[in-house]
Amino acid sequence: MKKFIFAAFSLIGFVTVKAQQTVTLNVRLKPIQTLVVNTAQKTVNLDYVTKDDYANGVSSVNADHLNVYSTGGFQVKVKSANAALLNGAKTIQANTIQVKASAGSEPITGAQYAQNVQLSANETTLVTSTVGGVDKKISIEYKGAGANAYLDNYIAGQTPTVYTTELTYTIISQ
Repeated sequence: MKKFIFAAFSLIGFVTVKAQQTVTLNVRLKPIQTLVVNTAQKTVNLDYVTKDDYANGVSSVNADHLNVYSTGGFQVKVKSANAALLNGAKTIQANTIQVKASAGSEPITGAQYAQNVQLSANETTLVTSTVGGVDKKISIEYKGAGANAYLDNYIAGQTPTVYTTELTYTIISQ
């Protein structure tokens, strides 16, 4: 019986002894931005077909053209690969084409959208937001020049005559 009581007291003694250690837990957030162009809109055509098209210019509205994911505030910028759209030796200056950004079907709260930005080989800011968002949409309208600006750019035997440049959209945190 004495051994049983002694063993019970020994066991209780071990149970009441405490040891403490601390651990530092950090939540480390790094900025993440993704920008995806709508796959159905990877090619945008500005088609000049009628006299009125040459006189007034044409536009292409691309709803939900860009999809944004950002962990905080950001800017979306655009630039042309060249200062001019090319077809052989002939050119159309990129700055004759305007880009207009607007809210898409999933708008970015409080974003500022640039209007009538002239294309350039230098990055130009289209959208600025102080907050992030998940799968937010940006619609883009491309507008070609009117006032018969491209009248002498048709090349005989090419139907249609196509002038091309690549646009690059970039997202950066702010």
